[in-house]
Amino acid sequence: MKARTYGRHFRESFKSIGRNGWMTFASVSAVTVTLLLVGVFVVLMLNMNKVATDIEKDVEVRVLLDIGTTKEQSQEINDKIEKLNGVESIEYSSKEDELKNLVKDMGDDFRLFEQDNPLSDVYVVKATNPVETGKIAKEISTYDHVDEALYGEAKVEKLFNVLEMSRNVGLVLIIGLLFTAMFLISNTIKITIVARRREIEIMKLVGATNWFVRWPFILEGLWLGILGSIIPIALVTSGYYYAYEFIKPKLQGHFIQVLDFTPFIYQVNGLILLMGCLIGAWGSFMSVRKFLRV
Repeated sequence: MKARTYGRHFRESFKSIGRNGWMTFASVSAVTVTLLLVGVFVVLMLNMNKVATDIEKDVEVRVLLDIGTTKEQSQEINDKIEKLNGVESIEYSSKEDELKNLVKDMGDDFRLFEQDNPLSDVYVVKATNPVETGKIAKEISTYDHVDEALYGEAKVEKLFNVLEMSRNVGLVLIIGLLFTAMFLISNTIKITIVARRREIEIMKLVGATNWFVRWPFILEGLWLGILGSIIPIALVTSGYYYAYEFIKPKLQGHFIQVLDFTPFIYQVNGLILLMGCLIGAWGSFMSVRKFLRV
C-alpha cells in the first residue's frame, strides 16, 4: 500500500509539472536566475578568500641581528624563536645571502658593498596564524642581539582589516542572496498552488491527510529545483573553466593562486544542486501550509 502511495505521489508531481506549463516555466526561471547569481557569487567569494589566505600566508617577520653577533648568539636567538608559540617556520639568511638578493632585485650597483657588507644576518619567521604576526614580532624584538623585527606593521594591520571586512561582507551578501532566492521561489510556487487550491480543498474534504496532500507538491518543488539548477551548473562550470584557463598561466610562479578547477567546480555544482532541491522543496512546503486548513 505504501509503495503504491509513493508511486502515486511521484506520478502526480510529474503530471502537475506538465499540466501547469507556464507556471512551471516561471518557477524554473526563478530558480535558474537566483541559483546562477548564487553560484557566480560563491565562486568569486571562495576565490577571493583563497587569494586573501595566500596574501596572509606571505606575511613574514624579518629579524635583523646586531652587526657582530656571533654564531653562538645567533643560534641562541634561533632556539628562542623556535620555542615561541605560533611560529610555523624559521629560515636563516646570512648577510652575504641578503646582499645577493639585493643585487638581484636592485641591480649591479650594489656590488660595491661586496668588500664591506653593511647588511645584517636575518631570520625570516612565519606565523602559523598570520594575525599573530605582530605579536610574535614584538616578542622577538625584545631579545638580546636583535636589532629590529620588521613586518610592515601599518600596512599589514590595514591589510588584515580589509581582508576580514571583505570576508564578512561576502558572507552577509551570500546569506542575503540565499534568502532572496528562497523568497522569490516560494512566492512563484505559491502562485502555482493558489491556482490549485480547489483541488487541495477537495482532497481534504474527502479525508486526505495533510502529508498526503503535501508530498506531490514537495516533490514537484524538488523537480523544479533540479531543473532550475541545470543551466546554472552548466554556465558556472563553463565560465569557470575558461576563466581558470585564462588566469592560471598568468599566475604561474606567483604566490597568489586561484582554486584548482577540480575538485572545486564539483563542490560548487553539488552546492548549487543541493540548494535547488532544498529551496524548491522548502518553497512548496511553506506555500501549501495555508491551504491545508479546511
